[in-house]
Amino acid sequence: MIVASFNVNSLRARMPIVLDWLNEKRPDVLCVQETKVQDKDFPAEVFDEAGYNYAFAGQKSYNGVAILTKSGIADVQAGFDDEPKDQPRLIKAEINGMIIVNTYIPQGYLPESEKFQYKLEWFRRLYRFLEEHFKPTDPVLWVGDLNIAPEAIDVYDPEGLLGNVCYHPDVHKELKNVMNWGFVDAFRLHCKEQGQYTFWDYRPINAVKRNLGWRLDHIMATKPLAEKCAACYIDKAPRLLPRPSDHTPIVAELDW
Repeated sequence: MIVASFNVNSLRARMPIVLDWLNEKRPDVLCVQETKVQDKDFPAEVFDEAGYNYAFAGQKSYNGVAILTKSGIADVQAGFDDEPKDQPRLIKAEINGMIIVNTYIPQGYLPESEKFQYKLEWFRRLYRFLEEHFKPTDPVLWVGDLNIAPEAIDVYDPEGLLGNVCYHPDVHKELKNVMNWGFVDAFRLHCKEQGQYTFWDYRPINAVKRNLGWRLDHIMATKPLAEKCAACYIDKAPRLLPRPSDHTPIVAELDW
């Protein structure tokens, strides 16, 4: 079973890239973040034609998450139990007996801002959500743009970037707490190399060529799935195409 995650930075703007990637790779599941599309405008017909079922939660211009799958999709929940519906950042579903939790975690803006505190609290709410709904022995994949580079090898300049909202001790503490609930970093099970990134900012000149990247997109697995994870890798190719997202897909292959 192939499960992928991709922050598309506007689903409709990136539709040719997404469709070409789906047609070429044929993942069983693709989790998408930052769709930036209202539910009434979600391009359902396009994915019907591509042979994918879907669940989604979105809004205009910001945020938005979706799960695309070739299989049946059940037990869908959008948002935390107590989350306002104008913040579509989480969607959960069960696919082939596997629980997928697809998240687009807040970026945080600046460490001294209220938005950063919101980000920290978001991780705490996620922990409570997991505690209330699942057990670490359940087959859970937590995927998405987590807006965090966990370790020094996950950023191109760990000394210069320390304190950034996506590479900050306070965020690392909250991530560690969620990971300790029962997750394993699927990518790091298979790759220990530095310089492996999923995000390259548009603003620096030749950022991709110079590999000025961050590993912000992740696939985290509970032990039952980590033991069945045969491979996990980053597909850089979509980031090299014309008019790309600033992110690129991360993919896990599971014996499931």
